[in-house]
Formats: sequence, C-alpha cells, structure tokens
Amino acid sequence: MTYSYNKLWKLLIDKNLTKTQLKDKAGVSTNIIAKMGKGESISMDSLAKICVALECSMDDIVEITSDKEINNDN
Repeated sequence: MTYSYNKLWKLLIDKNLTKTQLKDKAGVSTNIIAKMGKGESISMDSLAKICVALECSMDDIVEITSDKEINNDN
C-alpha cells in the first residue's frame, strides 16, 4: 500500500495552518506528523482526530493506492 497525504498538505495551506498547529489542534504527536510526511501509514484513530480538527472526511486528507494499481501503471 502507498499512502499520500498531499490532499492534507494542500488543505493546511488553504486553511493557513502549519503542521505544528495541526498537531496541537488535532491532539496528535510529532511522530504522527513525521510519519505522514514520509508517506507512512498511521492509525485510524489519528486520522479521525485530524478529520475532526479540520472538519473534513478522510477522503479529503489521504489517498491510498494498492501495490497492484502501481504495478499496472508500469
């Protein structure tokens, strides 16, 4: 699985928020923000906290692509 949080980073820009402000507002750790920056998976609980803080859905912040989809593109 491949995780992309590009939608989240764009949403932060639109809302004029920094990653640090997101961390504080959502009540998640610095480690969660760092994992997202590296495109790693995070818990559903952390995703839910971020969605509640930003008043959005999970589709608005993360895209998940299966390895099969990636291999079919080549």
